[in-house]
Amino acid sequence: MKPIIAIVGRPNVGKSTLFNRITRSKDALVDDFPGVTRDRHYGDASWNDIEFTLVDTGGFTEGNDFAEEIRFQVHLAIADADVIVLLLDGKEGISPFDQDVIDILRTVDKPIFFAVNKIDGAEQEVMLSDFYQLGIDDLYPLSAEHRYGFNDLLDGIVDSLSEFAVEPTSDSDPDMIKLAVVGRPNVGKSSLINRVLGEKRLLVSDIPGTTRDAIDSVCKLNGKSYLLVDTAGIRRKGKVSQKLEKFSIIKALRSLDRCDVALIVMDAEEGVTDQDIAVAGYAYDRGCGCILLLNKWDLVDKDSKTVKVYYERLRNQAKFLGFAPAITLSALTGQRVSKVFKLVDEVFGQYQRRIGTGQLNKIFEQAIAKNEPSLHRGRRIKFYYAAQTSTKPPTIVCFVNYPQAVHFSYKRYLINQLREKAGLESTPIRLILRQREGKRKKAEVGRRKSGKK
Repeated sequence: MKPIIAIVGRPNVGKSTLFNRITRSKDALVDDFPGVTRDRHYGDASWNDIEFTLVDTGGFTEGNDFAEEIRFQVHLAIADADVIVLLLDGKEGISPFDQDVIDILRTVDKPIFFAVNKIDGAEQEVMLSDFYQLGIDDLYPLSAEHRYGFNDLLDGIVDSLSEFAVEPTSDSDPDMIKLAVVGRPNVGKSSLINRVLGEKRLLVSDIPGTTRDAIDSVCKLNGKSYLLVDTAGIRRKGKVSQKLEKFSIIKALRSLDRCDVALIVMDAEEGVTDQDIAVAGYAYDRGCGCILLLNKWDLVDKDSKTVKVYYERLRNQAKFLGFAPAITLSALTGQRVSKVFKLVDEVFGQYQRRIGTGQLNKIFEQAIAKNEPSLHRGRRIKFYYAAQTSTKPPTIVCFVNYPQAVHFSYKRYLINQLREKAGLESTPIRLILRQREGKRKKAEVGRRKSGKK
């Protein structure tokens, strides 16, 4: 599971600049799929091959309650982050609010990094002298805009993350299927879990989750073990304060990082909303298997065509999840709840499936013979070889002479052929196209190694 790093500090100290520098983007998360919204104040990043989630706690403005607002930000970061970075302003100097934040952070038993921003070079490090009176021994001089001191700060942060690595317990079940129950508030996530745990009088035990305020439920059904992870509801931005919203999303993303299959719960009485599709997009972005649950079906006025209408509307709004099974149910009455686990077993079976290399290449050969890709600058696009590199989800690497020239629609065609021929209709599939070294390039490399001209 990815650790969380929070950047805190007063306005205009450069938090967003540092955030964008670390995430290497002007936007926190960029998505190619329509209908999937992203909050611009959190994003995934990596350093020295260590992945983590970064949170920018900006968004408040100065006013009479400024001190209260900044304390609220810091307390949220303390509760939800594994590492905290306090960013100070080297040009403006010390603010009374800086001292207040530092006093709060002194009580925290977590790695804390104090970075003084807007230090553009070694000759400006003299500005650090004022900050030492705050009682801080280790200060990181930094220019988020010009990268000065950037590597040292990230090296220190990554080194501290090893303290938060969670080792799997020796008695954990390696065959346990991990399920995250996600959705908007009040769609019935907890009711669904309670129905599952109580209906069959299952063997249940509570174990502390790897998130700090969650309790995971373990149950066994028909000889199989399942880990159910309840998550906080993800509200639409604007429904709650922005600073609180980003942390609730981070908690949900954290649960998705550690699950195999996401149960995406929607309120059938209210109908499918844009926020439902956004939540589904988070699960898709994480590479989870997905099952769409239309809950509260007992409250829907129905006729013989209602189910078909709901499914068609759902498929139109979430076209990127065309592979995900959908089912109507009622957590309150138990209607069709037992069928969810049959879908879970089906999705998980495909999610961890491995395709033989011979079978895989035969599928590609037949698909290409049936429908050849368009020419690239008058030259034929050639697919040389394909191999599955991992599961959960099935990930296929295909070597091509012009990978960048393969149109996204043709890539989608190949994925659909894989679904049909390999029995992967209900799982996400990742297809990666890579450049194959040509004979001339290999010959050139050989000549260099041998010392020949």
